[in-house]
Amino acid sequence: MNPEWAQLELDDVLVNTLLDAGLMKPTKIQLEVVPLALEGKDVLAASPTGTGKTLAFLLPAIQHLIDYPRRSPGSARVLVLAPTRELAEQIGKQSELLCDAAGLTSLTVTGGVNFGSHTGAFKENLDIVIATPGRLLDYLGGEKFSAEDLEILVLDEADRMMDMGFRTPVEQIINEAVNLRQRLLFSATADSHTLATFSKQVLATPEFINVEPPRREKGKIHQWVHVSDNVEHKQQLLKHLLGEFNGRVLVFVRKRERAHELAEVLQNMGYGAMALEGGLPQAERQSRLLAFSNVKQRILVATDVAARGLDIPDVELVVNFDLPRKGDTFVHRIGRTGRAGKTGTAVALVEAHDAENLGRIERYLGERIERRFVKELRPTYKFPDPHKKSKTKKKKKTKKMLAGTKKKSAKAKK
Repeated sequence: MNPEWAQLELDDVLVNTLLDAGLMKPTKIQLEVVPLALEGKDVLAASPTGTGKTLAFLLPAIQHLIDYPRRSPGSARVLVLAPTRELAEQIGKQSELLCDAAGLTSLTVTGGVNFGSHTGAFKENLDIVIATPGRLLDYLGGEKFSAEDLEILVLDEADRMMDMGFRTPVEQIINEAVNLRQRLLFSATADSHTLATFSKQVLATPEFINVEPPRREKGKIHQWVHVSDNVEHKQQLLKHLLGEFNGRVLVFVRKRERAHELAEVLQNMGYGAMALEGGLPQAERQSRLLAFSNVKQRILVATDVAARGLDIPDVELVVNFDLPRKGDTFVHRIGRTGRAGKTGTAVALVEAHDAENLGRIERYLGERIERRFVKELRPTYKFPDPHKKSKTKKKKKTKKMLAGTKKKSAKAKK
């Protein structure tokens, strides 16, 4: 028995599968979560992406199924919910690997395929189901899937699920799981107010774990900002960056239309680029992700559908072509590079109208991101200080205060 894995008291068949996959020792989040989960406790765990959260919940869940085998065939005993198809499929691959070794069954259920395509599998003996909330709720409503046998529920990227409006579907699924014994919630960040409120509703006296990855797991991300005048200026700066980096490049934009437009601009420049966004058919999305992973196309222009959970190997550069509005979204985006102890680079292209968003992100990070300039592409216009409130806003605030004072005075006179 490998001494690193031995401390988690996992079955030999699971440990050997992990070793065969090249995983020689558990990560910090796995060391923290697995023992508590094996004791049957509810857990709320926060840890950055790329630190091994998936195995932190799959290993104790599968160990539970090995320790307490079912007496007769039935519905799934473990349910893992994920916010996106890509993340669900990624978890499904790891689950199938471990379940095959342990003689268990695993099924991944997502949208993007014909409704009813999973009904045959639901009728067979099932141990673990990995699903997106919307599609599973469809099957529950159509009485194609039963939640009565569920013992363990895992919510992966729970904060993202709340942000995407999945709170009600998740609550409905929990209400159907009348024999649920354990709930595990995982998040990349610990400071989500919505998640904190939701966790109080669904967890029973949970153990809270907030793990910062050790240096060997935490890759170093070099990041800086290029101040830009307009979209055309950003395109030229992006072209410059693509000439500096030779590996995979992930470019983030806000809207679907921008993803396709920018991918086309890059193609016209002679680069191999594709767009990835939520409106694409599932098969096409998978095909484009595979092409990016295999470096058949080295540039992927994506909306935030790709910002969470996707484990794309060796992304050399992440470019925020459009700056997100929230700090945690920014962290998730740049977290696609510098994974598994490797170094990476993240560059933000920021126009004047995004100064407020930049300030918000820097406050969230607790640091100022370095500004850099390309000699022949220096900005023409002055960039506002992102941490200085504009005079216009101050004037409006002052006017509101004065208006409020006048109203109070008028009332006092009356």
